[in-house]
Amino acid sequence: MSALNAIAPAGPPGPSPDPTPAATAETSAETVAATAELPLEGFRIGVTSHRRSQDLIEALERRGAEVLHAPALKIAPVQEDVNLIEDTRAIIAARPELCIATTAYGMRRWCEAADTFGIGEQLLETLGATRMFVRGPKARGAVRAAGLADVGISSDETTATLVDMLLAEGVRGKTVAVQLHGYTDVRQLERLRMSGATVLTVTPYRWVKPDGADRLPRLIEAACSGNLDVLTFTSAPAVDAMWSTAHEMGLYKQLVESLKTTVATAVVGPITAQPLIDAGLQPLVPDRFRMGALIRLVVEHLALNHVRRLDTVSGRVELRGRSLRIDGESVELAPAPLLLLRALMGAGGAVLSRESLSELLELRGSVHALDMTVSRLRSALPDGRLVETVVKRGYRIRV
Repeated sequence: MSALNAIAPAGPPGPSPDPTPAATAETSAETVAATAELPLEGFRIGVTSHRRSQDLIEALERRGAEVLHAPALKIAPVQEDVNLIEDTRAIIAARPELCIATTAYGMRRWCEAADTFGIGEQLLETLGATRMFVRGPKARGAVRAAGLADVGISSDETTATLVDMLLAEGVRGKTVAVQLHGYTDVRQLERLRMSGATVLTVTPYRWVKPDGADRLPRLIEAACSGNLDVLTFTSAPAVDAMWSTAHEMGLYKQLVESLKTTVATAVVGPITAQPLIDAGLQPLVPDRFRMGALIRLVVEHLALNHVRRLDTVSGRVELRGRSLRIDGESVELAPAPLLLLRALMGAGGAVLSRESLSELLELRGSVHALDMTVSRLRSALPDGRLVETVVKRGYRIRV
């Protein structure tokens, strides 16, 4: 299944009632094992990254997901980044005593850009004379690959911890070079300046708006309609770009509400998570800040929390996102009947009133519209008796 460049609305799945123990069915381990082959089958995941997006998309699709790709930002070509070279020359001239390297990609790109403009050897000589601190193992690897050595590494892969280390040994009267990573942590730079350091920064990659500017608005619309299960981010600037676009569309409040209730957010690490946390969200954050760990976390979250199984009079019913199987056979359902079935399965055989189902389906109390949706659901099922009418009360799944 390939990533979709255009996102066609399929109607909101909406929230479903909390499942009863009967609806939850298996233990966590058993659930994951049962879906090990294609654990993301039936789920739709949004990808906002530009760099390395294809790796993430292919990994999700191999696990059965449908991917909606809308890069929020892209990295500007190095040949167009005059500021990068000017900042590099300023750092070479200043001969800083200390240097902070925040990302492996940023270090590699910085060295490559300096080589392109004929000042690569001067940069390496300058950095070789500094005391270098790195934010994590990947940044350390890039520093050492360039023939340089580091004297300290953050214990939690954050810039704040690195700044703590520098302040502990004293920075007053010293010049500190900081390699930024596309999302400036202004507070940490101010901490260094307030402690008496002269701070010079370099940003080896800058974020700019990507081509195909209509794709991000379509992804936002899909999230607002509940037409996604998970929305992924691999950089904080991408979150900010989405917020900005949502504001322009007049959908910011609706988007945040949807991400709080029906669409999970998943990020590669705490720095990327911060703009979401600031908006009142609780994104999924892996223990290891790597793309592979992010993918595993998404798989576990969906498999353990969004797969419903129920033994019924028609056999074993399994609902995974938008994928329905009854006794192993795939069944296609339109969005409204699918939403109705999800609610009935969530009740685990208990009766759901006409009023609650009408509200869930946003039918504004229309009895006829609800009955038509129930009729469409029964017609699409191999055995229409699965959905039972309880006179003067509502509907339930026959368990």
